[in-house]
Amino acid sequence: MRNPSSEPLHGTARQGAERVSQRKTLSRRQFLKAGLSTVVGAGAAAGAYAYLWEPHRLEVTRLEVRLPSLPKAFDGRKVAHFSDLHLGFHTGAKDVERVVQAIHAEKPDMICFTGDMVDGHAEDMTEAIKPFATLKAPLGSFSILGNHDYGDVEKLTHMEEEAGFRVLRNSSVKLRRDGAVIAVVGLDDGIWGNPDPIAATRDLPEGMFKLLLMHEPDYGDIAAGYSFHVQLSGHSHGGQVRLPLVGEVITPPGAKLYVQGLYHIGSQGMQLYVNRGIGTTGLPFRFLCKPELTMLTLRSMT
Repeated sequence: MRNPSSEPLHGTARQGAERVSQRKTLSRRQFLKAGLSTVVGAGAAAGAYAYLWEPHRLEVTRLEVRLPSLPKAFDGRKVAHFSDLHLGFHTGAKDVERVVQAIHAEKPDMICFTGDMVDGHAEDMTEAIKPFATLKAPLGSFSILGNHDYGDVEKLTHMEEEAGFRVLRNSSVKLRRDGAVIAVVGLDDGIWGNPDPIAATRDLPEGMFKLLLMHEPDYGDIAAGYSFHVQLSGHSHGGQVRLPLVGEVITPPGAKLYVQGLYHIGSQGMQLYVNRGIGTTGLPFRFLCKPELTMLTLRSMT
């Protein structure tokens, strides 16, 4: 007896087998096509989110910073810290207006900007002068230069001063309140400038509380050896693009060690806060890394 399975297929039996084979082939193709469409669609949605949505979603981070050397008279003072606007590269006056409104709502005692006002061209700040000029803080508004601000330093410095900032370049200013004094110190950029902490603090008593503005956060390892009590920085953009379980994909030189948030550095525990910045550079994307306005409440431990 012959095995039926070994018999050749004829007529309707052959046609039925061919239809089954075609259905399997079509199903496989449909599955691969649907999978590819899903991947492409997800990529397009993520790209649209990173380009069109997240760069405009300003996040306000509020935290208390406890500082043992802070005079009691400055306890509870609020510092608005923002950085890296990169005006001219996909950010402009409307973005500044949004930041200014957010700062107004927080009612800070001091405003600090930590560099990269523009993305290379000083004239890109022109339309931002007017909204910035509406900012008021009892203890003042202070700014430093970042590595992207060196296209025309003199022109940019003049424009920032016109907007109400006091630009600090290896210099300091003393702030007084109820008989107590602290200092805000600003250093030159660490990439294109010449930071000089000795010159910046020459006129300050050794034990005076010093708040340092320095664009590159990794400079904190040096600053911690100069009796600064807290450093505010930007530059990193928080990585600008962050991935789940991975974190930042890449950060620029000067922001390899400290990328975002609060750190304690050195034997004296100098505190460093790294702001994620407002704008973008290189590529106009932010992913899982929203623009940030930081509101620091200074707390004395005396």
